Amino acid sequence: MRELYKNVGSRIHQLDARVKITLTLAFIIFLNLTPFKAWPAYILFLTLIISVALFSRLSFGFVQKRSLMVLPFILAAVPLTFTRQLPYVLVPVFQGIEVPYSPEGFERFASIAFKSWISVQAAIILAATSRFPDLMNALMQLRVPKIFISIIGLMWRYLFLISEEVIRMMRARASRSATMPGSHPMSGSIFRRASVTGGMAGSLFLRSLERSDRVYAAMLSRGYNGELPASEATALAGQDWWFLIIGIPLLAFLWILGMLTGG
Repeated sequence: MRELYKNVGSRIHQLDARVKITLTLAFIIFLNLTPFKAWPAYILFLTLIISVALFSRLSFGFVQKRSLMVLPFILAAVPLTFTRQLPYVLVPVFQGIEVPYSPEGFERFASIAFKSWISVQAAIILAATSRFPDLMNALMQLRVPKIFISIIGLMWRYLFLISEEVIRMMRARASRSATMPGSHPMSGSIFRRASVTGGMAGSLFLRSLERSDRVYAAMLSRGYNGELPASEATALAGQDWWFLIIGIPLLAFLWILGMLTGG
């Protein structure tokens, strides 16, 4: 497992993490408050986020590839296409089989999918242009409750520990699975593969619990008191203030445009 941070030295990378968190949250909030029929505003939001990605020297493929993680959440909105109010339109699917769908429901689904896709891109750019410790310090300086910061910090660090456990388990499975050259190491019936996968998942759960106990004991022995150490707050630089002064009104303007053009 690798961190999302990409050190390419752009102006966005040099911004204070507090500014980037504030603008990212404002972007997501204004975007999701935009009415579902305001497609001109959606296009402008998308143009803005792509421009920020290019200004950050992040490749288009890097951002789009990682934004695919939103697909499972988008699928949850598919029922809107078939459950909204009348009128319904019949779409031929197979010989003599027609599926009714609501045009308004489909437009709502497309709106939710588009908003989710753009919001995830904003979060990816934030993570790719900010080091994780800088984000944690920025959240502390923004007066986010310490319990939330501790949960986020520990969760992020434990993800790397769990990924290491998974790699070791897969290496152990491969070393104990004698197969013919060219055959898949997990060959066999689907029930056998499901049994092996279930056993690995259970073993991973037990190993994670044991590993977390050892890590927590090590943290306590080194003086951990339930809070992550914070650095001293520093004043925002001039360019940080300019990004805030320009960014917030620009996002508000896009939202107002969406309110005027939406349904």
